[in-house]
Amino acid sequence: MFYYVSKVAWFFATPSNLLVSLILLGLVLTRFSKLRKFGMAMAVTFTLATLALGILPLANYVLLPLEQRFPAFVDDGKPVDGIILLGGSVEAADSSERGVLVSNEASERVFYALELAHRYPNARILITGGGGTVFSDGSAEAPIIADYLKRVGVDPARIVIEDRSRTTSENGQFSRELVKPQEGERWLLITSAWHMPRAMAVFKKAGFPVTAHPVDFRTNVGFANQRPRAFVSEGLRRLDVSMKEWVGVVGYYLTGRTDELLPSPHE
Repeated sequence: MFYYVSKVAWFFATPSNLLVSLILLGLVLTRFSKLRKFGMAMAVTFTLATLALGILPLANYVLLPLEQRFPAFVDDGKPVDGIILLGGSVEAADSSERGVLVSNEASERVFYALELAHRYPNARILITGGGGTVFSDGSAEAPIIADYLKRVGVDPARIVIEDRSRTTSENGQFSRELVKPQEGERWLLITSAWHMPRAMAVFKKAGFPVTAHPVDFRTNVGFANQRPRAFVSEGLRRLDVSMKEWVGVVGYYLTGRTDELLPSPHE
């Protein structure tokens, strides 16, 4: 129940949805004579706020501390026993319907998993991700990605599918239960850079030591190098992503799903 309540609550609290709702509320209030001025002021204020948040790089500043927490992975020559690919890069329902892989803006996760699969030919490949959205048909991502990797030449015997998890917390828990990592093994964890701090904290909580391999960077390097967006929708989308992840980071910590708010990359 908590899973569905949290998903629905976030839908209405998403910054872009909230801004549009407040604008519409202001317009509705203009229909009442006593509230006309207040409603108009409200509509204008949140319209300007929407434009500012969409064009100015404010969302980048919110996302930057998450993205820069873990540096890009550099091959140090050490052996790799396994590669973990977190879900979130594939539109499972569309992929199932069309019979082809339909990816989203986080598709780099799959591309890098494929690259690492060829770089470390003896490593197992764990794909973790079930049906993680409320407004979907429940199709799991992991089997779809696994089929794609097989089609492009990855040995099926190397692929391990975890298709029950719906959250990052379950990714860590179910992955450990499935592969039972041995002491001394080295597993690389692939997910978006902005999602990596929470993912690393979750896997640490689950007792599954992993090495971060962040991909899908959305911000420029350095606080002073952030640029305005060309389209309002781009900035609002980035704001939605950044705020959702910060809510997840704090929420996971407060509910005990992680033991650290932002884990250190040097452990």
